Amino acid sequence: MFWQVTALELEQIEIMPARIRIASILRKAILAGEFQSGQKLSLTELGKNLGVSRTPVREALQMLEAEGLVELRMNRTAVVKKIDTKFIIDHYEMRILLECEAVARATANQMDTSSLVTHQQKILVHLDELTHEEYVSYNQVIHTTIWKAANNQKLYNFLMNLWNGPSIGRTTVAKEHRLKSIEEHGEILQFIQARNQEKAKQAMDKHIRRSMNNILESYNFN
Repeated sequence: MFWQVTALELEQIEIMPARIRIASILRKAILAGEFQSGQKLSLTELGKNLGVSRTPVREALQMLEAEGLVELRMNRTAVVKKIDTKFIIDHYEMRILLECEAVARATANQMDTSSLVTHQQKILVHLDELTHEEYVSYNQVIHTTIWKAANNQKLYNFLMNLWNGPSIGRTTVAKEHRLKSIEEHGEILQFIQARNQEKAKQAMDKHIRRSMNNILESYNFN
């Protein structure tokens, strides 16, 4: 692993509580059809597989129940509920609305992008060596740093509760997705640095919309 976690990255990773991180993993799996409608999820098994106790898993599943993704049962299990493509589109459209607003505010607030640009360039050079966990951390840092620079705690919290991590589905070629995402991150950072709010919003819209299409394609895969 080449990735060295800096103070900036550590700060951003630590502020995502375990329940949020677990909810994002499970949310993406459900949206992408990796967990099927009616499938039972055991708190114990999920905790074991994710390397955490049952408490954050239970809290994550409570979040997903409020979203209509699962139904909690009394026997420490949850059942995946049936969703459709409109559910997925609605989810990503909310992300588009809020992340575009966040990037516009970050741009207006003259966000310093220098550290993120350096990290992105390092990632591009070592793309072939990049592990899944390293990419997840990098991707999270890019987005959460923009949210933080928007300087609106409510907006930040809403985005945290919608987070689903990298939108890599069963039909997505992971390496291609990573390269495109990193290039799109570069465009977003470029427009933030240029103080061009409209272009930054357009770049963010394109970035998340492509992710949505990855998940829709995966969900519809038979």
